[in-house]
Amino acid sequence: MVITDFLERNARLYGNETALVEVNPSEERDNAVTWREASLIEASDSSAPYRRDMTWKSFDRRANRVANFLLSRNIKKGTKVGILLLNCLEWLPVYFGILKAGCIAVPLNFRYSSDEIKYCLDLADIEILVFGPEFTTRMDVIQGDIEKVKLQLFVGKDVPEYAEDFMKLIYFCSSNLPPVMLDENDNAAIYFSSGTTGFPKAILHKHSALVHSCICEQQHHKQTHDDVFLCIPPLYHTGAKMHWFGSLISGSKAVLLRGVTPEWILRTVTEEKCTIVWLLVPWAQDILDSIESGKINLDHHLIEQWRLLHIGAQPVPPSLVHRWLKYFPEHKYDTNYGLSESLGPGCVHLGIDNIDKVGAIGKAGYGWETKIVDEKGNPVQRGDVGELAVKGPGVMICYYKNQAATDEIKKGDWLYTGDMAREDEDGFIYLVDRKKDVVISGGENIYPVQIEDYLRKNEKIKDVAVIGVPHPRLGEVTAAIIELKEDVECTEDEIREFCMELPRYKRPRQIIFDKVPRNPTGKIEKPVLREKYCHGRLVEAQITG
Repeated sequence: MVITDFLERNARLYGNETALVEVNPSEERDNAVTWREASLIEASDSSAPYRRDMTWKSFDRRANRVANFLLSRNIKKGTKVGILLLNCLEWLPVYFGILKAGCIAVPLNFRYSSDEIKYCLDLADIEILVFGPEFTTRMDVIQGDIEKVKLQLFVGKDVPEYAEDFMKLIYFCSSNLPPVMLDENDNAAIYFSSGTTGFPKAILHKHSALVHSCICEQQHHKQTHDDVFLCIPPLYHTGAKMHWFGSLISGSKAVLLRGVTPEWILRTVTEEKCTIVWLLVPWAQDILDSIESGKINLDHHLIEQWRLLHIGAQPVPPSLVHRWLKYFPEHKYDTNYGLSESLGPGCVHLGIDNIDKVGAIGKAGYGWETKIVDEKGNPVQRGDVGELAVKGPGVMICYYKNQAATDEIKKGDWLYTGDMAREDEDGFIYLVDRKKDVVISGGENIYPVQIEDYLRKNEKIKDVAVIGVPHPRLGEVTAAIIELKEDVECTEDEIREFCMELPRYKRPRQIIFDKVPRNPTGKIEKPVLREKYCHGRLVEAQITG
C-alpha cells in the first residue's frame, strides 16, 4: 500500500463529502488564483468570503491533474519537486499529485530566507518548484543561482517571467488516475530538519513510512468518519501533515485555519464543529490568557463537540495542561513526541487515558520501540537520565547526501534522538532536555527544561527560555529569558524570590526580560538567544542565594 491509496479510496467512498476547508481570516485573495477560478471544481456551498472547501472527489481529481501535468513534461519517477506555499486549499492536492506522479515531494519552510531557499533547492536536488505569490521577492533574488531547478510553477496572479502559470497548465490535464506504478518501498518525500541548529538537513522517507504514520495517528486518537480536525500549524512540517493523516485514513473533514488568534481558533471550532484540535504551546497559552483576561467568553462559542486537545512539537509544561482542564474539563488530552527523522509525531505519545501522567511524553507509539541509553549505547537503569532512541517503521532512510550525519544518529535500526530522558517505574518517558542544550556549570549538569517548567508556574510569565551563558570560572551559568504577559509588571527580584524553592544550582543566575523567539512549529529558537546573549563575550553572572 502507498499513501495515495487512501485518497483514492476516499474519493470512491465519500466523493461528495467535504474533505478540506480553508479558513482565511485575512480575506486577502487579490493575488491568489483559486481552484474555482481555474474551473477545476464545482462551486462551493459556502458564501463566507474567508472560507473555501472541496470534496474528496475534487481533491483526488486535482491531484490527478497535477500528476498528469508532470508526466506530460516527461518528468521521471524519483524527480524531486519542491513546494513553497502557505497553508491553503491547493497545498495537499499539489503534494498528492507529486506523489501520484512517482516523484518525491519536498516541502519547504515558508519562512526561509532567499539564501535558505537556495540552499535547500540545491541540497535536495530539486528540479521543479511550485511556489506562491508570497515568495516572489525571495525567488527574484536567487534566479541566477538555482541551475538545478528546470521548471518553476507559480500558483497565483502576476506570474513572474521566469515561471509558468501552474493553474492554467493543469486545467488542460486529465483528472483520471495517472499510469504510474507505485510501491511502498519507493522514496516519497524529503523533509527538512527545523533549522534551529543552523542550515537544515534533508530527511528522506519512503511511502511505507507515510502509510504507517496514517495508521499510527488513527490508533492514537481514534479518528472516526464523524470527526473534524482543526489544523493550524504549517503543512510543510511533518507534525501538521501527519496529524492530518488521521483525517485521511478515516475519510473525515479537516479545516486549515490561516490565523492563530484565540478568537479565530474558537470561532472556527464553533462554525466548523471541530472535534480535534492540535495546538502549539504558545497558542494554548494565548487562549487561556484571553479567557482569564475576559477577552473571550466561552459561553459565546459552541464547543461541546470538541473532544480532544493534543499538543506536541516541544515539551509541554504540566501547569499549562492543568490550567486548560480548568476551563475545558471534558477534554481528552494527549501529547505527541517525534522528530522529522521519525516522520513527525507518534513514535512516543502519552495516550488519551493517561492524564495522571501529565508531564511525561508517554510510551512507545503504535508500532514503535524505545530505549534510553548512555554515551556508549548501553541501556541505563530505570530512573537514570540517558539519550532517548527510537525504532520503528517511520525512521528515515537517511539524511540525503550526508552519510556522516546519518551515521551520527542512526545506529542500525535505531534512531538516536539527541533528547535526554528518563523512564519512571510505570514505563512512562519524561524528557529532561536536548542533549545539546544541557548546561554544564562547574561540572554540574543542569537541564533547562526543568527550570523552564518551574518558572512557567509564575502567573506573570507568558513564556520562558533558559540557556547557558559563558562564565570565566564555572564555564557556564544559566540565564532565564522571560516574556511577561501583556500589561504585567515584574522585577528581577520577584523572579529571584520565586526561584528560592529551586535547588541553589538550578536557580537562574541571570534574569533577562525579552521576547522568547519560536519557530513556526513552536520550538524555542535557543541558537538565536545564544547569539544574542552569549556570542563573543563572557558573562559575569550575579551569584545569588
